[in-house]
Amino acid sequence: MKMKKYQISCPYCGSPALCRPASMVHGSSTLEKGRYLYVCSRWPECDAYVAAHKKDKSPMGTLANGNLRHKRILAHHALKELQNSRHMEKWAAYLWLQGKLGLNEGQTHIGLFSEQMCDRVIFLCRQTMESYPQMTA
Repeated sequence: MKMKKYQISCPYCGSPALCRPASMVHGSSTLEKGRYLYVCSRWPECDAYVAAHKKDKSPMGTLANGNLRHKRILAHHALKELQNSRHMEKWAAYLWLQGKLGLNEGQTHIGLFSEQMCDRVIFLCRQTMESYPQMTA
């Protein structure tokens, strides 16, 4: 099976992104074996990158610098915390998020979100958990 080539440009400097083993950025960590990233060709001067799906090496979102990657991690954690506290399946948590943000399924991927959208996800998740405490049995 031939892998599709993805032509991605860095949103920060406009340089092309290249699909490279994650070890290029993270070192030879055993957690990263077989993982790939789309890395700005100006790395490390430009530190933008995004993970690639294991199955087909398609990008998991848009390239992000350190600040945006950190916000996306926090947004994923907030949504996961809401999901766990409400005993929701992952799909249900994303359906809830779609409704809260007024987005469709194709738009509701944290890997596509800006820092501001990540802040909104974090706020909505926390607000919901604080406003509607979990009932205990």
